[in-house]
Amino acid sequence: MDISFTWLSGLDKRIPNYTCRREGNSIAVLTGTSWATSAQIGTLLKLYKFPQMILNLTFGPFDPILSDKSQFPSVYQMAPKDTSLVLGMVYLMVHFHWNWVGLFISEDQKGMEILSDLQREMDRNRVCVAFVEMIPVSRVSYSSDVLFNHHQIMKSSANVIFIFGDTDYLQGVICKLGQTLMTWKVWVMNSQWDFAITPKYFMLDLFHGTLIFSHHYSEISGFTNFIKTVSPSKYPEDIYLARLWYSYFNCSFSGSNCETLENCLPNASLELLPRHLFDMAMTEESYNIYNAVYAVAHSLHVMLLYQTETQPMQNGKGGVLSPWQLHHVLKDIKFVNLAGDQVNLNDKKNVDASYDILNYWNFPQGLGLMVKVGTFSPHGPYGQQLTLSEDMIEWATGFRKTPPSVCSDSCGPGFRKTLLEGKAACCFDCSPCPENEISNVTDMDQCIKCRDHQYANIEQNSCLQKTVTFLAYEDPLGMSLACVALCFSALTAAVFGVFVKHRDTPIVKANNQALSYILLISLTFCFLCSLLFIGHPNTVTCILQQTTFGVVFTLAISTVLAKTITVVLAFKVTVPDRRIRQFLISGAPNFVVPLCTVIQVILCGIWLGTSPPFIDMDSHSEHGHIIIVCNKGSVTAFYSVLGYLGSLALGSFTLAFLVRNLPDMFNEAKFLTFSMLVFCSVWITFLPVYHSTKGKAMVAVEIFSILASSAGLLGCIFAPKCYIILLRPYRSSLHGFSYKTHSDNNRLA
Repeated sequence: MDISFTWLSGLDKRIPNYTCRREGNSIAVLTGTSWATSAQIGTLLKLYKFPQMILNLTFGPFDPILSDKSQFPSVYQMAPKDTSLVLGMVYLMVHFHWNWVGLFISEDQKGMEILSDLQREMDRNRVCVAFVEMIPVSRVSYSSDVLFNHHQIMKSSANVIFIFGDTDYLQGVICKLGQTLMTWKVWVMNSQWDFAITPKYFMLDLFHGTLIFSHHYSEISGFTNFIKTVSPSKYPEDIYLARLWYSYFNCSFSGSNCETLENCLPNASLELLPRHLFDMAMTEESYNIYNAVYAVAHSLHVMLLYQTETQPMQNGKGGVLSPWQLHHVLKDIKFVNLAGDQVNLNDKKNVDASYDILNYWNFPQGLGLMVKVGTFSPHGPYGQQLTLSEDMIEWATGFRKTPPSVCSDSCGPGFRKTLLEGKAACCFDCSPCPENEISNVTDMDQCIKCRDHQYANIEQNSCLQKTVTFLAYEDPLGMSLACVALCFSALTAAVFGVFVKHRDTPIVKANNQALSYILLISLTFCFLCSLLFIGHPNTVTCILQQTTFGVVFTLAISTVLAKTITVVLAFKVTVPDRRIRQFLISGAPNFVVPLCTVIQVILCGIWLGTSPPFIDMDSHSEHGHIIIVCNKGSVTAFYSVLGYLGSLALGSFTLAFLVRNLPDMFNEAKFLTFSMLVFCSVWITFLPVYHSTKGKAMVAVEIFSILASSAGLLGCIFAPKCYIILLRPYRSSLHGFSYKTHSDNNRLA
């Protein structure tokens, strides 16, 4: 501010709001790389009204604060907007899979805005902040006395650190960081700085491998040739050029004026200096200064041309130019520089900048190369805004390939991320995917469930097609059950043939010949109905399975019930003239069979009319298989059929149990009791086993229950009779029975 007052008031006096100059006042001022300097001068210039208003052109990084014309009406920014810088930095993080990074941000308004934008964009791309160091701007201007927790940086697992700030900020931070040996960190910065004045504390430069976002600009035509030929002899008024020659070319000053050089190296040129001492390429700040000077020149040209056309010459001189007049021209000035780039000082029309990504090579120490390794353009096609030549990048010392910077290692295919309580989203554990779920990419938050017709492979990284299967005749289990069913049905037919052949024997007649035939026929169908459960299900077999099973078993059990009733009536009726004897002689118990069967048929008809069985696919019972099964349709109807069947069996068992000890050679009460005991035991066991199995096993359990219960009825009721008929035929007559009784009495005597 002191220098600004000196410049405004005059060389001798520093009097605010007063100038000792009458002629030669400056019409514009170019301020440096720090926005704070530009803001201070801009605030000071705002206080000066006509005719001492001076224009301020800043060539530092673009700052939205300086765009506020109500606060800084005479400030013009030459740098392009940095609104896409945050996006470019985050794209770089995502490209290299860095999701755990540290941040160094200048503690000013622009720094706070950048931090807010960075965190928002990082959250959107699932990148986490390992730490944030906010550095007060007032303490970092070309000073190494910067306070921050460098121990936290060294201990942090983040290998990549992003730094944002203007040149003054960067220089102070870098001077402080240069005192620490952190060569394993990768630094990413938003602009260049002067590496030549960075203090060298170690043989290894910790900034080797740094990536820098620099505004993209074209080369000014003739600039390189100018640098090669420039010398103090060509520009004797440039004292800084003379000092440069004095420092690097062993020159000496003649006399006491410190202006004339002598004893310099012959043919001395800036081209001879090493790159780390003097880089001949135009820097970003130099490019902005170039455009600022030409913007003022173009504006003066327009004003002078206008005055020449509108105002007459006075004493051979044109009118005096005022800053306020230049302001109206400068705000709308637009031209194309020698590099072919368009320059526009209107902030509203200033487009987002494109960036060159530079890589700093300084190994061995003193190399100091800036190599362009990529670009970022917000105007490029989606997915192509960032381009990088990774094979050209020199990483920090200790890294031969792209360094990782993650809080947790990636979860590979077959695993999913499990967030840790109290930790950032980038810090997680890896958990295997649940059963029948997969993850086919790294770092998945949730596993993907395979479709019903698919199943997860062992690695759980892909879904495989399930094999369609059913209880087929070709399966060992299906073939075994089918053979058993056919054998038992053939055995039942053989028993039926024996009974038909020996129908005149007392043992066949005494056990109600008609009911025995019905029972044997129904048992044959019971064995055969199990074949409906084997093979590829279709609509017809699904309907016939349960209905046939229900009807034929009802027929068999009702026949057993009729036989039991017949036995009860036969042995309980002792008076010949009782009416119940007529009831027995008329064969009334036989009507139990059609009556009970009709009721079951009605239940099956209701079942088919409301919710009949249908073909279904079970994709969960067996791993890797889709089982084609018959869905019961109405579960209530299914259990109603079973319940009715169970009530008939329970009734038959109860009656048979009550008359099990009645005396007679041909009394079959005991056999009926045992048969129904076996039948009830099988189906009571069936219920829990049926519900605990799935898929083909469920079908096999039902078939086994059908075969076991039918075999129980066949064996308990007809095996003793066949034994007598075939092996003890003399016991199948009354004479044989009397002989046996007499022999037993003699044996007892």
